[in-house]
Amino acid sequence: MRLSQASLLTLLLPAVSARFIEDSETNRVGLYTEWAKEVDEAATKYHIELAPGDTRWVTEDEKWELRRNGQRFFDITDTPDLASIRTRSKVVFPKKPTLQDEINPLLANLSKTEMKDHLTTFTGFHTRYYKSDYGRQSSEWLLKTVVDTIKDAGADKTVSAKHFTHPWGQNSIIATIPGKTNKTVVVGAHQDSINLFLPSILAAPGADDDGSGTVTILEAFRVLLLNTDIVKGKHENTIEFHWYSAEEGGLLGSQAVFTEYAKKDRDVKAMLQQDMTGFVQRTVAAGKTESVGVIVDFVDLELTDFIKKIVTEVRTAGYVVMAVH
Repeated sequence: MRLSQASLLTLLLPAVSARFIEDSETNRVGLYTEWAKEVDEAATKYHIELAPGDTRWVTEDEKWELRRNGQRFFDITDTPDLASIRTRSKVVFPKKPTLQDEINPLLANLSKTEMKDHLTTFTGFHTRYYKSDYGRQSSEWLLKTVVDTIKDAGADKTVSAKHFTHPWGQNSIIATIPGKTNKTVVVGAHQDSINLFLPSILAAPGADDDGSGTVTILEAFRVLLLNTDIVKGKHENTIEFHWYSAEEGGLLGSQAVFTEYAKKDRDVKAMLQQDMTGFVQRTVAAGKTESVGVIVDFVDLELTDFIKKIVTEVRTAGYVVMAVH
């Protein structure tokens, strides 16, 4: 017999509420309220898109069942017109990398220690589930870390970072490096994590998905600010770094951000998403060579071709093509 998430929660709550709570567990007590709220929300219906034109209404529990079965989706409950705004003007990407003289000195400043330290703190939150208080706390820590990175670089007069607020509590974060124009290049990762069985209860450190991407782009951001011309805005395009909330719930944070950008007619030339960076254990275990995975479906083909050229330029291991579906 398979118990639904709501049924299992109903069985667990009496036992949880009766157990002795250590002083050191004070912050965990708040989880009880979140569990009870999850039971109340279990019957709420959400409109999801599994593929272009393939939509259905599901409960939250059914969302997680789809995810456990490897099915990805957009939650379009609050963005029903999303498909109509998935357009942009034609962008011409370089035929080959040309800025090696500027980039190579920056690469020497990348620090594994910085990434490890940040990831250690980031995975220390019980979960980064977007509806949980821990998710809110982790987002606030991340914004503070981004702001501190800007200040440490002496870039706070030109570079900024702020929350992009959401009603569920955990906010997305946007850091902006102004350029000569408002044409924008975005580098992103999602900051939330989830345990697909009992999201509000069970731990979800999410070191790989997507703590890795979160700290990878944070380190890229830190090193980019070492370039004084970048900080002074002498580069052609505005550069933004995004840390999205609620990706695990159906790409909710990123949809909210880009829906807002579409309303404001923002000119986004390119977007590069980093997810599960450095995740090579299965590759190595299979006797294969470490490589960069490049997603090739539901993406801009010209940008993807340019990314392949960049990977080939900076990595001797090269890349492998991957598909979301």
